[in-house]
Amino acid sequence: MIDPNQDLPDNDQEQPFVSHLVELRSRLMRAMLAILVVFLCLFYFANHLYEIVSAPLTALLPEGTSMIATDVTSPFFAPFKLTLVLSLFLAMPLILHQVWGFISPGLYKHEKRLAVPLLASSIFLFYAGIAFAYFVVFPLIFGFFTSVGPENVAVMTDISSYLNFVLKIFFAFGVVFEIPIATLLLVWSGITDVQSLRQKRAYVIVGCFVMGMLLTPPDVISQTLLALPMWLLFELGIILAVIIKKKDRDEEEEDGEFEQAIQEEDENKSL
Repeated sequence: MIDPNQDLPDNDQEQPFVSHLVELRSRLMRAMLAILVVFLCLFYFANHLYEIVSAPLTALLPEGTSMIATDVTSPFFAPFKLTLVLSLFLAMPLILHQVWGFISPGLYKHEKRLAVPLLASSIFLFYAGIAFAYFVVFPLIFGFFTSVGPENVAVMTDISSYLNFVLKIFFAFGVVFEIPIATLLLVWSGITDVQSLRQKRAYVIVGCFVMGMLLTPPDVISQTLLALPMWLLFELGIILAVIIKKKDRDEEEEDGEFEQAIQEEDENKSL
């Protein structure tokens, strides 16, 4: 005879997984809602936002020229796409907050203590990469591109092509500025160590310039402007890893001394 209660253990094991799925769906909906709210707030200013993003190029265009739209739908969809991507960028703190709320229950206390500064730092570094691209990289590369063309060719960039270009650069520099966080996580998780990273410094520098060549336009200025920050951020990641490792080692020594003191105290009491 089959025991009607024999499936209870399976249900007990499946219930936590189902509850995790429900929580994941809820947090994804909140993240999407945050993006939608930011988008609705920004959509009215879509054209003005595009003017701000295109300012580094339009300020360098020859007199009498302007940006153009070669597609009938570009005047609407280019600002629409820009507003949607900016909404995603601006809602990133709320999105990461939902991610943190989902994964934090499964973390140890010392992992939570390190994860919160890492999340905050990753947001700041991503925005710093975008700001560096806008205020430093764009004026230099657009000044280079607009000055090297033939004199009988008018520079009139398509708005969709320009948007795709700047979004690619924004994303590239935003991700590149996360290198200190990635380096710190590699050392902290035990995948590698500081000494090994220092020994591979020459390969990292070459890799930075290769990545700069792949992620930026084919000119030396933009490639160098991406490669040098990558290298410096890698060095910053090593410095942070050394500090974190030293702090963890000091805490382990303090915990060991505390446990030894308790053990000695118990032994004295037993005597």
